[in-house]
Parts: sequence; C-alpha cells; structure tokens
Amino acid sequence: MKNYLLLVIVVFGLNQTQTQAQALKYSNEFLNIGIGGRAMAMGGAVIASANDVSGTYWNPASLMRMSENLQISAMHNEQFAGIAKHDYGSIGISLSENAKLAFSLIRFGVDGIPNTLYIMQDGQINYSLIRSFSAVDYAFVGSYAKETKIKGLNIGLNAKVIRRVVGDFGGAWGFGIDAGATYDINKWQFAAMARDVSSTFNAWSFNLSEADKQQLLAAGNAIPAGGLEITLPRFTFGAARKFYFAKEKYSILPEFNLDLTTDGQRNVLISSSIINLDPRIGIEFAYNDFVFIRGGYSTLQKVTDITGKQNFNGMPSLGVGIKLKSLSIDYALGNAFNQGLIGMSNIISLKYGINKKG
Repeated sequence: MKNYLLLVIVVFGLNQTQTQAQALKYSNEFLNIGIGGRAMAMGGAVIASANDVSGTYWNPASLMRMSENLQISAMHNEQFAGIAKHDYGSIGISLSENAKLAFSLIRFGVDGIPNTLYIMQDGQINYSLIRSFSAVDYAFVGSYAKETKIKGLNIGLNAKVIRRVVGDFGGAWGFGIDAGATYDINKWQFAAMARDVSSTFNAWSFNLSEADKQQLLAAGNAIPAGGLEITLPRFTFGAARKFYFAKEKYSILPEFNLDLTTDGQRNVLISSSIINLDPRIGIEFAYNDFVFIRGGYSTLQKVTDITGKQNFNGMPSLGVGIKLKSLSIDYALGNAFNQGLIGMSNIISLKYGINKKG
C-alpha cells in the first residue's frame, strides 16, 4: 500500500518540494490549453484572425474587432473521458470606437479525487475512510485593447490573477501580464502575442497537519513546502487572410501560428534548451457568414515507435459553427483522430452580442 499516496502527491503540483523560486517548464499549463469552439477547431491558430470577446485569451488586441458594443461568451470542455472539466466565461464592452474592455474567468479542475491518506485502520484497508477533494486552477483576467495612431495597428494588455487550489492541503496565488498586437494591411492580418511577458509568479503554501506529514514520510514521500513558481514568457506570431469567391457567398480563411517557448527543451518541431518552435495551422470555410466548417493541426512532436523508428505526430482538430444574428454556436472535437476516447475533447461554446440602442 506504499503507492496509495501517489495521486495526492502528483496533484500537489510537481516539484513543489523546493523552497526557492523556480522557473518550471510546464507551470500554469492549464492556461495553454485554449478556449472557444472556433479556436480549438482551428488548432489554436487564431491570434491573427480572432474578432470577438475570445480575444481576452488569444490576443487582447483583437478585442478591437468586436462587432457589438457588448459580447458575452461561455465554453464547456471535458477532457480525459470527462475526468477534467474546463470552463470559460467572458464579457466584452466597447468603451469607445478606439478602446475595448473585457473580463474573463477560466476554470480547470478535477473533482472527486480520493484522499487515501488514512485508508488504513488497525492494519486493514477501510474504504469507508476515503474522503474526496478537488484540484482546481482558476484564472481571472482583465483585458484592455486600444487602437493606435498607426493605421491598422491595435494593441492590447491582459492582467491576470491565478488561483490554484489542492483541496484543503494547499494552494497558490499568482499574477502575470500578457501583451498582444494586431496589424491589418492589404487584406492580410498579422499578430504577435506575448504570454507571461512579465513572467508570472505563483506563490505556493501548504496546510499539512502533523498527521499528514507523518503519513507522507511513512510512504517515502517528501513533504511539499511553500515556494515561488515562475512561468517564463511564451511568444506567438501569426498571419491570416480571408479569401472570398462565388460573389462573396463563400470564403476560406487559413491561418498560420508559430509558438516560441523559452522555458526549456520541449518535444516540438524545432527543439533546443534555449528556444523551441511549435507551428499551428488552422482553416475556416464559411457560407454566407452563416455556417462554418473548421479544421486545424497542432502539437507536432517526434515520437519513437516500438521498432525504434522516429516519426512526427500531431493533434488534428475539427469543428463546425453556426451564426444566428447575434448568437454564435461553435463545436470542436480536439485530437479528432485519436484511437479511443481518452485523448479526445469535446468543446462547445456560445457567444451573444448586444448592440447599443439609440
């Protein structure tokens, strides 16, 4: 029964046993999953073409393209056969013709995790002693976008507060800043996004009782200690263009994004200990700005098969959308051709816009 603490230790946050500040490779990774049915269907390749309140996540500068004075959006996503719940909500407001404001909330959580720290009683397993807890990550984001004096150039900023909770055992508070820009010229859309440009800091603390500590030590585990976790900057560059045909009833919009990470070597297309480059591609077909069919490809990795041969493997995605006046409904199937249900994710999002009267 020495392994019965494994789940608790894993959820405690990976490498949180150090007390000094650490720049961790996958810190706050829940903020890199993505949001929205349109974007996720396009493999997350949308930082240049985003045109609504979802810009609070993808690129705050794109909020300037909001077509209504008020937009409300919500998303629900389940991963790992429903074990993890991923939810998102946002509201965007037009302050003026050249300034937009938005607020959003992201929640990623696993609920009902068995706490088996005290499952043993008199040397016997007593399943009635099992209690459950949740491991939940939250991000509260405020976004501001502004039109510049340079024609076609918009800039935006995110200020985000992070809250990570592991039952009653401990948690973290964090803060960070993102910055983005969009530039439209000759029907082309270009964009740059800098996530955690300030480096995001999470301050961890734990509330383990003496009994909890003794149980962890008895199982050969280290006792988690508070510390400062640092998320290093991630940069994304994108380009997109929409092409019309058949008297502008049909359109096709391809977009290419390139992620650049600085937090250590990753298994991506171009990998090194200093800089890693990870491409994304998405495409959107539309009929009369009413029905949309989307596809994307992302997370290109080098995988070694059982014969020792290395191949490139990625994550395809598909989706559809419909726009009914001010209401948009979007669906995406992430990792669409995965063998089995575990790797797939079903994303549904809604968006509603309200124009100011008078």
